[in-house]
Amino acid sequence: MQTVTVSPKYQVVIPKAVREALHLRPGQKMQVVEYDGRIELIPERDIKELRGFLKGINTEFEREEDRV
Repeated sequence: MQTVTVSPKYQVVIPKAVREALHLRPGQKMQVVEYDGRIELIPERDIKELRGFLKGINTEFEREEDRV
């Protein structure tokens, strides 16, 4: 876990290791969520980046009749 400091303008710098691990880029938008007493930053992804992320998901399950 890494520590950051909140600036007088309420800004923080995301550590380099985290930026690289999440492939963040300058200007990228993030959603900010307060959850259970903590702040979560969720990077918005381009729809093209999501292509194939469900590959291999098991679709062999019984569906409710009104969901077919």
